[in-house]
Amino acid sequence: MDEIMDQGGEPRYVISVAARIVGVQTYTLRYYEKIGIIRPYRSQGNIRLYSERDVAQLRRVKTLMDDLGVNLAGIEVILRMIKRITELQRQIEELESEARGMGGGE
Repeated sequence: MDEIMDQGGEPRYVISVAARIVGVQTYTLRYYEKIGIIRPYRSQGNIRLYSERDVAQLRRVKTLMDDLGVNLAGIEVILRMIKRITELQRQIEELESEARGMGGGE
């Protein structure tokens, strides 16, 4: 079966299907994993399973490379920055929520 469901119901794709969806070779996905760009879930049998979120990340990487000419080192920096910005946005939202809960507004 090419598509596997995880416990939360989110589809997970084996490497060949994920590669086909993104438009790359399976060895490319293995290389991206090796250098830390993507970390697919591993089944008990050690099979790589890619979620929709993983596929979206891989599409982002492919777009950065193909359309913008960014190399892998640049992509790693961009992905780290995106992750950090997302974390900071979440922290801001938490602080704003706490401030509202305290009646924060004079």
